[in-house]
Amino acid sequence: MDKKCLVEMISMKGKRVMITGGAGGIGFATAKRFAEAGADLYLVDIDRRKLSQARKSIHEKFDVDIETIKIDLSKKEEIDSLWKDIEGSEPDVLINNAGIYIFRDFLEIDEEFLNKVMKVNFESALWMCQHFIKRRLKSGGVIINVGSIEAIMPFAFGLVHYDVGKTSVIALTRALARDFSKKGFRINAIIPGGIETTSVKKLKKETIKNLNIDMMKLGVEFKSRLPMGRFGDPDEVARVMVFLASDLASYITGALIPVDGGFLSA
Repeated sequence: MDKKCLVEMISMKGKRVMITGGAGGIGFATAKRFAEAGADLYLVDIDRRKLSQARKSIHEKFDVDIETIKIDLSKKEEIDSLWKDIEGSEPDVLINNAGIYIFRDFLEIDEEFLNKVMKVNFESALWMCQHFIKRRLKSGGVIINVGSIEAIMPFAFGLVHYDVGKTSVIALTRALARDFSKKGFRINAIIPGGIETTSVKKLKKETIKNLNIDMMKLGVEFKSRLPMGRFGDPDEVARVMVFLASDLASYITGALIPVDGGFLSA
């Protein structure tokens, strides 16, 4: 194997990366880092306004091609249509980051709610992976799925539905790595936890505003068991994404990479 220099191994120039949930949070942070590494982007999200803002923000700093795609990932027909529309210009890297994070007591879950959560948090990743692998069977590629510490060590109450979906994402990742790594695919999962995204900040504000004592207690308990003693920044997840997609991670597949401030080790 030819040895590239470090700069060449981390460079994504000439590659195209597709990121679901790419208009905000970890997805947007990831998009910025890949653009910095030279990658062209497909940003996929349900929020057209945020997609436009994300595209403009990245273009202000980086000279890369960015295509925004507004779809509802809970609808398979829209996923199918997406891949039909980009036929011939498929991405080299697929990042399944999109997800919905809603607290609801297990005894109050109904079929409609569960279906929605599973379609976005798990099934969309499955269908996106299937399309990606079908189109790149001769050339291989990189898939990074986003799991959660909740899938490995459930901590918060009211997230059974979320935990089940993210556990399924982990199983999908490892099974696909087993089946397709010999065909040139590297398929891994990042396990984030305690990341202070915009939605997490909003949840904190609502918790204080509503004087939700149970949620306040949960937040204190969570932070107290973080060995690093702080919440993470979305960019700290994004950097690991770039590493896993790059040639620096050429011998890594089927792995679960925690980015959680040590939560799972505590």
